[in-house]
Amino acid sequence: MKIAVASEGKMITGHFGHCEGFNVYTVRDTLILNKEFVVNPGHKKGFLPNFLNDLGVNVIIAGGMGNGAIEIFNEKEIKVITGASGDAEEAVNNYLNGKLVSSGAVCHQHEHHGECG
Repeated sequence: MKIAVASEGKMITGHFGHCEGFNVYTVRDTLILNKEFVVNPGHKKGFLPNFLNDLGVNVIIAGGMGNGAIEIFNEKEIKVITGASGDAEEAVNNYLNGKLVSSGAVCHQHEHHGECG
């Protein structure tokens, strides 16, 4: 399984589309096998969910995300976790251990680079 975390460096970003990139973790059961940082190729409507799907991502973790992106992830059967904050790898470990659940945070304005929720 692959888990992507919308990030600024090692920290979860407040808005999925405006992140610096994605910390992508390859996991098995509760063990992280590999991690890599993939630079955000750009924020265009509908692009990032398809980009992450092409990378084989099964779960996306972010602080907040627009409803359009959530709908595309749902269509691709990629699990969406929003409302997350803090260290990306810690969030992945919490998710793998059943301690991270989605708050359902949806961004309604895309003019900002601040926090969503």
